[in-house]
Amino acid sequence: MHRTFQNFIDLLASSETTADLTKAMTAAANDLDLSCFAYLALPTKWGGKPRLISTYPVAWTSHYLRSRYELVDPVIVQALQTVEPFQWGLGIQSGRMISIQRQLLDEAAEFGIRVGFTIPIHDGRGAIAALTFATSLRRPAFENFVRSQGRLLQLMAIDFHAHVRSKLGNDYEVAGTPLSPREFECLEWASQGKSAWETGRILGISRNTVASYLANAKQKLGVRTVVQAVKRLAAATKEEQN
Repeated sequence: MHRTFQNFIDLLASSETTADLTKAMTAAANDLDLSCFAYLALPTKWGGKPRLISTYPVAWTSHYLRSRYELVDPVIVQALQTVEPFQWGLGIQSGRMISIQRQLLDEAAEFGIRVGFTIPIHDGRGAIAALTFATSLRRPAFENFVRSQGRLLQLMAIDFHAHVRSKLGNDYEVAGTPLSPREFECLEWASQGKSAWETGRILGISRNTVASYLANAKQKLGVRTVVQAVKRLAAATKEEQN
């Protein structure tokens, strides 16, 4: 275990590219018999795309990103709500899901992604990324390992995220104003005409929580209404594209 972790740290330290970082995590996952992994960093800019570093099948990850599944993924929704690592899949995951979330999990299962252990990564502004180790079946060896070595895997996830951020870049700013990923999401759905209740249903949070995120975003952006906040972010996006 010590040798695997030290090798992981050494590979991270010498990494310069996405391919290097993928190699470091893949080597550690293989040594620990953890099958495939996926690191998803939430968008850092209004209208931006998530960063995905993964050994999941490319056909699945391409479909996932193209469908904007990070907005409704029940695993990501749970990662946004807790700082503690958790297991999911095949009877483990609980809670009610909307139809698109059930569809997402059914489609993932077709690619052998049925069971997982997810580590949320938070900073002072909230959830910013998640690292998941996944497999096709519930295996006692897998479940016992993630249960007993969860803290080690959490440390690996944090180290991995830190290197991704420092070497590939990851700023949470819009025209110089930092917003949390949840504030981004709520404003994005508001820009599409969704009410707080509808957004809450999509993200798996309450209407009051959505309203709170929107209030925080308005305060940070120095505006009084949601419409003004959406216009401010849209203007920032247009400026970045010019």
